[in-house]
Amino acid sequence: MSQFTNKQVGVKEVPRFDKWVMLSIQHLFAMFGATILVPLLVELPPAVALVSSGLGTLAYLIVTRGQIPAYLGSSFAFIAPLIAAMTVGGPEGAMIGSFVAGIVYGAVALTIRFTGVQWLMNLLPPIVVGPVIMVIGLGLATTAIDMAMFVPGTDAEFSWVHFSTALVTLAITVIAAAFLRGFFGLIPILIGIIGGYTYAAIQGLVDFTGVQEAAWIQVPDFIIPFATYTPQFHWEIVWIMVPIALVTISEHIGDQMVLSKVVEKNFIKKPGLHRSLFGDGVATVISSLLGGPPNTTYGENVGVVSLTRVFSVWVIAGAALFAVAFGFIGKITELIAATPDAVMGGVSILLFGIIASNGMRMLIDNQIDLGIKRNMIIASVILVIGIGGAFIPIGEDVEIAGMALAAIIGVILNMILPGREKDITSGKLFDADEHDRKNHKIV
Repeated sequence: MSQFTNKQVGVKEVPRFDKWVMLSIQHLFAMFGATILVPLLVELPPAVALVSSGLGTLAYLIVTRGQIPAYLGSSFAFIAPLIAAMTVGGPEGAMIGSFVAGIVYGAVALTIRFTGVQWLMNLLPPIVVGPVIMVIGLGLATTAIDMAMFVPGTDAEFSWVHFSTALVTLAITVIAAAFLRGFFGLIPILIGIIGGYTYAAIQGLVDFTGVQEAAWIQVPDFIIPFATYTPQFHWEIVWIMVPIALVTISEHIGDQMVLSKVVEKNFIKKPGLHRSLFGDGVATVISSLLGGPPNTTYGENVGVVSLTRVFSVWVIAGAALFAVAFGFIGKITELIAATPDAVMGGVSILLFGIIASNGMRMLIDNQIDLGIKRNMIIASVILVIGIGGAFIPIGEDVEIAGMALAAIIGVILNMILPGREKDITSGKLFDADEHDRKNHKIV
């Protein structure tokens, strides 16, 4: 909706009220589909995800001193870890894991504040992070297919009705992503879910009982420590969540570089990567204390900022307030909760593939040469260990498994194999600032 403004709106500038409301709603729709998809996939309350997303974004804006126009929503990278954590300790265990992930963000942010970012770049270079991101997407492939093809609650009972619903959802999402432009081109996930939901309702797959019984104003099903449950610490959950938190921190750096380019301000330096990363950590901690999934900055909303040239943090704050309000509208949250698994499966086929493709894109963008044995070894080992589901038991009830194990082994291989100190593309010592200028052209 770039017609709302004929000029750039600055980071601190407040738009006219009617434009402010419409631009905030636009950001709300841009994040809506993805933010509610994550809790639906991991069986957490979508209303809580909306509320925690809004509150987390407001906290992020405060931590970054109102200098970065970024919206935070549910993180896709934590889908598989959350599912694994829930098998160990239920939803409450998943919240403990999310809390620990937020603390890790904060610890890394403080370390960056006093030591710089070079150590993190050396620990998590693209040759490690790229394949781990691919594992995150490909490891969820069977989850998407199961939701798309089979009747929920059965032992792999194939259903043409469910599969056709998934295919219709997928087709609508693909068409929206490939052919729509402007604002609608930024919300293909939401369009796909709405289209698939409509088709599923026609097929009789949607149960509207909960919608009919829900009140218009309704308190979400928060999961609050010492109020709804007593926290119990599990080392296995820590080993599941922490390695993925380190990977998403690397993704966070990339997001800040992209946003810096869009807004033409170097957010890595001011307000500083340590502040933006700490803001992410605070948002994730807030989410864990309410019962929502971990939060992360959203590329969809960066796209809206780029399209409209409206950089105002006041617009982002407005979207956050709308998200919180939506979480308390019972009819809407029950309508979301009634979304059939087949619809989720259809849109997930594309989304999980995109996650994996983004890992490949990271390798390409950073000119990683897989013809070099060192790079081939690291990528190959990460992919097979992560997708194959390898695990290492530690003690009686603790194990390091899947993506977490793949990430740890990837870091170890990167540290011990020869050539780690060299930037493969230039043959010189790797320098974070030079890497930023060369690959992301930060102004």
